[in-house]
Amino acid sequence: MEIPHISVLLNEVLQSFDNVPVGYFIDCTLGYAGHSSEMLTRFSHLKHIGIDRDDEALAFSKIRLEPFASRSTLYKGTFATVLPMLKEAPITALLADFGVSSLQLDKKERGFSFTSENLDMRMDVQASLSAYEVVNKYSQEKLEYIFDTYGEVRSYRKLAGAVVEARAKAPITSARELSDIAKTVIPSGGKIHPATLMFQGIRIEVNNELGEIEGLLDAIEAKHYEGEVVSLITFHSLEDRLVKNRFKKWSLSCICDPKAMRCTCGKHHALGKALVRKPVTASKEELKVNPRSRSAKLRSFRFKNDSK
Repeated sequence: MEIPHISVLLNEVLQSFDNVPVGYFIDCTLGYAGHSSEMLTRFSHLKHIGIDRDDEALAFSKIRLEPFASRSTLYKGTFATVLPMLKEAPITALLADFGVSSLQLDKKERGFSFTSENLDMRMDVQASLSAYEVVNKYSQEKLEYIFDTYGEVRSYRKLAGAVVEARAKAPITSARELSDIAKTVIPSGGKIHPATLMFQGIRIEVNNELGEIEGLLDAIEAKHYEGEVVSLITFHSLEDRLVKNRFKKWSLSCICDPKAMRCTCGKHHALGKALVRKPVTASKEELKVNPRSRSAKLRSFRFKNDSK
């Protein structure tokens, strides 16, 4: 079968799970099963659970993972919702790749592309909120917040004003039209398209991406297993900051007030340790094959084994 997506940081992900104990490997963002198929091939002692909210991805992955059917189970839903409900245990390896898949980006009808004639951006096409509603129905103040906070657009006020002005004449119905509006505000040139950050902000809002990451981290913190390795791939600073700060919290031995004169907690509260001090990024070889990997950052954390 033709594989529609290149798995980012594949070798680095596999290496992060070396020496994981027997148990379940959870792929929280199954996508087109690139990471999962390689994990199942390499680690025969692991059973597999794949989670995704995209019906098309799940259907493709079910076929791709047929050789591992006896070890693999797929669930539809958001990872923040599905993970706390899982009964399978122990979970010893957990992966999430927070990027949008190449197939979603390239399929014009999904509305992620700058040249799409649709305005959608839903990872789950059955979800109620789409980019159309955000762009055409949100107030200018809400658009400013999304462009500033989620998109980190410098000219967020001017950009939101341009969107509101354009939709007052007629509804904005395509990603292409929205992209053209961005070009009137943000100069072309440089490495990224003028609409990139605006699209990022809208996509995050439509899919509640940061809320989902927070929910995933909360679920892991509430229920983790001895020796479990968590590897998370982020693609922009907002995501990476959430992961970095949570790993830092999990690594703290002392939880006393920083202003306290002395430690009274016993300094034994660390849940484990980060496996890398700085995030792992794509090699030069991978960048040549898959330029979209340039923004990817992998951070890994191992929960301690209390029995040792």
